[in-house]
Amino acid sequence: MRVHIQNPTGEDTFAITEAQWRAALERGGGPVGLDATFANDAAGFESGVRDAEVLITWNRELVARKATLRTLAPRLSVIGLTSAGLDPLAPFDWVPDGVTLVNNSGTHADKAGEFGIMAILMLEVRFPALVAQQQKGEWRPLFSSTLEGKTLLVIGPGSLGGAVAQKARGFGMRVIGVRHGSAPHPDCDETYRFTELDRVLPQAEYLLLTCPLTPETRHILNRDRIGLLPNGARLINMARGAVWDQDAVCDALDSGALDGAITDVAVPEPLPPDHRLWRTRNMLVTPHICCDDKARYNDRTLDVVLLNLRERAAGRPMPNRVDPQTGY
Repeated sequence: MRVHIQNPTGEDTFAITEAQWRAALERGGGPVGLDATFANDAAGFESGVRDAEVLITWNRELVARKATLRTLAPRLSVIGLTSAGLDPLAPFDWVPDGVTLVNNSGTHADKAGEFGIMAILMLEVRFPALVAQQQKGEWRPLFSSTLEGKTLLVIGPGSLGGAVAQKARGFGMRVIGVRHGSAPHPDCDETYRFTELDRVLPQAEYLLLTCPLTPETRHILNRDRIGLLPNGARLINMARGAVWDQDAVCDALDSGALDGAITDVAVPEPLPPDHRLWRTRNMLVTPHICCDDKARYNDRTLDVVLLNLRERAAGRPMPNRVDPQTGY
């Protein structure tokens, strides 16, 4: 089976190497008979996908080339993406007939769990305000408490949100999950449907966004819903910038209605130097790095893709298959 791996031009940190590919095969990840090519430019892409049955690549590589995929890759049957969120590729009407999209969901959980609980702890000790005081050379003690007994509401307790929820419960927090279904989540004390969000928002001392960006979740945290949060609530966004109303969040922080926020995502990305988010009271911004494990990301991504290829070869459903209707 021919596999083509297309890295972005100029990518140094997370380009998939031949050594990483060989190591993944040695770990026993995929079916026998896999033969891989690698490229990071347009000519290499066209040459590599011509006979490829499997393409492993990045969202942004497909955004630029999806319109020509049917012509360039007639034998393609599986596309493995090095990302869990595929919203930049929606709508999925470009996917050739007979081609299955596979994401790398599950790769990010460990790193996301650590980042998320770090963000919650930073907000609990009022770290954004302490940083602002340091920048002004102002010595003024700001006291805080512990997380025990406080309530965390997670919108989208999947792989990312579930990892944070598990760690939060380890600190004695009560965790509420809001998701598509109301089935119990092992790391949430209570679980509700999206349709019940307005009812549970007043309980959220901490609100964590880890849901995929879909038409249903775009601006799911709007100005009205921010108004339902208790005074002094704290927010963490590890999802996408468009799942909340950025200006409404900034307004609530500037007015003091919200105590603090940490966001790893923004609209647009990269965030321009003069953007309001950089200067909003008690807001900390990180540049979309919360889930990317520098040492293990590629290894885990390849393991996920190879697992899916192995399941496909055995005639079983691929666990990371993306539903084009939902986008995840």
